[in-house]
Amino acid sequence: MRKIALLLALTGLCSYIGQAQTDNGIIRLDEFRYTKKRNMITIPDVNGRKVLKCDFHMHTVFTDGHVWPNVRVQEAWKEGLDVISFTEHVEYTPHQADVKPGNLRSYELAKNMADENNILLIKGTEVTRNTPPGHFNALFIDNDENLVADRANALDEQAIQAVIDQNAFVFWNHPGWKATQIEGSYDWIPFVEKMYQEKKLHGIEVVNGLGFHKKALDWALDRNLTIIGNTDIHNLIAHEYAIEREGVHRTMTLVMAEDRSATAIREALERGRTIAWSSNYLFGKEEHVNDLFHTCVSLSSAYHSKKNAQGVVTKYYEISNHSDLYFELHLKNGKGTKKITLFPSSSQIITAQDGQAELTYEVVSTYIRSDKHLEVKLSL
Repeated sequence: MRKIALLLALTGLCSYIGQAQTDNGIIRLDEFRYTKKRNMITIPDVNGRKVLKCDFHMHTVFTDGHVWPNVRVQEAWKEGLDVISFTEHVEYTPHQADVKPGNLRSYELAKNMADENNILLIKGTEVTRNTPPGHFNALFIDNDENLVADRANALDEQAIQAVIDQNAFVFWNHPGWKATQIEGSYDWIPFVEKMYQEKKLHGIEVVNGLGFHKKALDWALDRNLTIIGNTDIHNLIAHEYAIEREGVHRTMTLVMAEDRSATAIREALERGRTIAWSSNYLFGKEEHVNDLFHTCVSLSSAYHSKKNAQGVVTKYYEISNHSDLYFELHLKNGKGTKKITLFPSSSQIITAQDGQAELTYEVVSTYIRSDKHLEVKLSL
């Protein structure tokens, strides 16, 4: 019987190979081909607005990145992003002996693929000055014809003015970069203050990669500048982030926009409706982080109660997270569950002593200042 079974198995295999074989003798093994799978990021609409997942700072081989532009689009699609921007250095093209320079060439090459994969690709660039003042990203530029390209001979103000003349949205990149090497580089410097006063600075990159710049968050909040978080990726995303692990994501900016369009994204950026998201942490203005939290998290009515020997009644509730974000809450006021951990798309049972109207928690996975977490009240 075993011989018959083996013979039937071999016959089936030969039959399959015979069907798959082409006229030139090549056997196609399509059943083993990798199937593309998109890791969708679930975040409910906030106040009727779409929460778009964006990365506004990345590089390709057209400056000092290590990958072709289309690879960036493929990564963004797989990782569930909505919007990306290639921000190639204006003044720095280390691969120019092998790749024809062109500040927007990466955009031109990847635009069709981005459209086909429903990824919004926004024109951008990075003005690369010595630190201080450092680097500045400019989004929504028109062309690269009039950008200042000589870092050694051009004044810093000329470089910034070149993108302002194109009505760009400008934000200060990684302001804490080289802070330990250059004295004073991690202060609110006069050059940046002048940009701010002249309304040539619109945001600050509070999180760059996996680095959170604490002072930058306070500067953005105190001056009503837009809070940004990006990868500043040069290598493959999979090389820098353990994205094969469940729940791991790249750093990004969550933009609360009226719709999924470049116009709506710009309007949201200009109004500061953003939250930086990196690892398990959220960084933003209190009103936006608060709205996002209460959109994602819900608390049930009490479904059970129990009286102990002393006559104290404990009530039971279920708290749920309807998003792919992570929230960690520590009890601040009230008699209830001390710590709540809400993993993505999960719920937890909590308890509270009967007779209380609410419990107050600190959401320690959020920052609304460098030294302050969001405080929420759970109504019972």
